[in-house]
Amino acid sequence: MTTASTTHIVLIPSYNPGIKVFETVRAARQYWNPVWVVIDGSTDGSVDGLKAMAEEDPSLRIIHLEQNKGKGSAVLHGFEIAQAEGYTHALTMDSDGQHPPDLIPAFMAKSISQPQAMILGMPLFDASAPMIRVKGRQLSNWWANVETLWAGIGDSLFGFRIYPIAPLCEVMHKQRWMRHFDFDPEAVVRLCWHGVKPINISAPVLYFRADEGGVSHFRYLRDNILLTWMHSRLLLGFLMRLPLLVIRRLQARSSAQAERLT
Repeated sequence: MTTASTTHIVLIPSYNPGIKVFETVRAARQYWNPVWVVIDGSTDGSVDGLKAMAEEDPSLRIIHLEQNKGKGSAVLHGFEIAQAEGYTHALTMDSDGQHPPDLIPAFMAKSISQPQAMILGMPLFDASAPMIRVKGRQLSNWWANVETLWAGIGDSLFGFRIYPIAPLCEVMHKQRWMRHFDFDPEAVVRLCWHGVKPINISAPVLYFRADEGGVSHFRYLRDNILLTWMHSRLLLGFLMRLPLLVIRRLQARSSAQAERLT
């Protein structure tokens, strides 16, 4: 049994995930305690199964939202509860089995050693990854790096990552975006603007076929339009913040040089 953490949780937003969700949650619990699942209005029958698992496992918590409100809204809801209960960090991962639960301890250890940073998974793709998805995320990553003045975001879309809860809640409460599929890339960009340092750790990602239990809610036209609109907003915000970002970058460089000289 893993040692219970009083500062870091695993939080899994879940919307119609299919059968992989049970394997995902069991694996996450094998490597961490506590694990929370935020059910975002699922209608696929997974709700009852997850609640039954929680009845047998006091370290598994199920938060059930009756209506689907989007990934960002589900994460924010879970983070607000976690913050009220004294937790400071949360590792988010998808419920469909694509993310590597065995890397949870390594990500948590890095976060515990550098609590002011966000720990971002850097996906390693195998042959199962759709090429159109891989190429599409390269464009999103390029824009995210432009918008943060190349602050070090390795991958803007990979949802296997650890956020410091307080700054993310602060950022999300100040504006009405980041509530749907656009949550992951906008979160890292805005946290960079907020002064949160990104640290990248490589992590494999798996894509499952439908006959393997894979479920995808990605819609190419709808979600690419959403991402385009998101990056348009972020680019405008970047231009407004550019002088401050340059000053921060120069200050960080000066501090690093001073440390090397001492």
